[in-house]
Amino acid sequence: MRSAIVAVLGIFALNGVVFGSWAPRVPALAAQIGAKEGALGLSLLGASIGMIASALLSGSLCARYGAKVMVLISAIAGCVVLPVLGLATSPLQLGLVLVVLGVTVGALDVAMNIAAVTAIRQSGRAIMPVFHAFFSIGGLIGALGAAGAAALALNPLRHLSIVAVIGTAMAIWFARRIPIEDLKPQTAHTGPKKSLVQRPVLWLLGFIALCSSVAEGASVDWSAFFGVHERGIGEASAALIYAGFSICMAIARLLGERIETRWGSQRMLIGGSTIGALGLFIAVLVPAPAFTYIGFALAGMGLAYGFPVALELAGAVGRRADGGGGERELGFVTTIAYSGFLLGPPMIGGIASVTSLPVALGVAAVIAWAMAPLTLLANRARRREQQTRQQAVETATT
Repeated sequence: MRSAIVAVLGIFALNGVVFGSWAPRVPALAAQIGAKEGALGLSLLGASIGMIASALLSGSLCARYGAKVMVLISAIAGCVVLPVLGLATSPLQLGLVLVVLGVTVGALDVAMNIAAVTAIRQSGRAIMPVFHAFFSIGGLIGALGAAGAAALALNPLRHLSIVAVIGTAMAIWFARRIPIEDLKPQTAHTGPKKSLVQRPVLWLLGFIALCSSVAEGASVDWSAFFGVHERGIGEASAALIYAGFSICMAIARLLGERIETRWGSQRMLIGGSTIGALGLFIAVLVPAPAFTYIGFALAGMGLAYGFPVALELAGAVGRRADGGGGERELGFVTTIAYSGFLLGPPMIGGIASVTSLPVALGVAAVIAWAMAPLTLLANRARRREQQTRQQAVETATT
């Protein structure tokens, strides 16, 4: 079991490395294709579109072929597509490559989270936040590698080719040890069948993950800009705002198993959303620059649990009587969550253009806090679904 957990941790880190490797090279890619801000922004939407398009289908494919197979295929495919970014010569080409890359990353994201749910079930440990911490660590490693490549004047094609070779080797090594379900995924749920869209608990869990992704995206995209233009912090120092946010998020996720074991997932989500909202409010309401760093650091701590715990609960509500299941439910929730990464940045930018950036980040704080009541509603919907299923079982046996 230990080797299986290490394998899932490695796949999460690999996914983070892939993302962290290409995102910091956007300036070089923009120069490569000769794109300005508007055209570049449209090109970058390709990654989010691809991720959303693949998330729901990936859950069904994992249910049919197994997460282990999907992890291997999607991870290798992502590594193969990655260097192609360095061959793009126009905004359209870059956007199309990012769509394909987004499809592979989205498929890997769903498959690795399903593998994580399997590892949690087999080990009996609440380690979903820890898995996501390794995604953050992988992103940091990828970003450091990108910074080094830029310092050495490596063009994106050469740099991303090196990442692809290393990533493919990692994918093959770790995928072989991905845990698989002990039982065949053929047994249906006991009780009345419902489509995914007819289950309120899945929508509520999806909205929890959506709120988390919007608030996290707002912090990632706008924290440094906020520090420079609203608090008068220099560009180099402002970069540390995002660094503090990311480090605090990774640390909080590494401690997630202890916190969830002691307090439970519901208190974890409610407490995290409250801390995340408080951090963003501190950043926008207290004008002292020091509180900008403190606020976004608290936001990183609080927002660390929304996305991973929502996915963990999605796998739990999809669990069958034979101990398997949850693939389609997790894919459904992930699809809703990904829309936050697509809609969040333009929404925050639009609000800021009409009002101000502090007001827009204040809206992000409210969205972060909304996870608390959504958690209570999701827990109620989950209990209601369990009661309905139990009543159906009792009716069938009498």
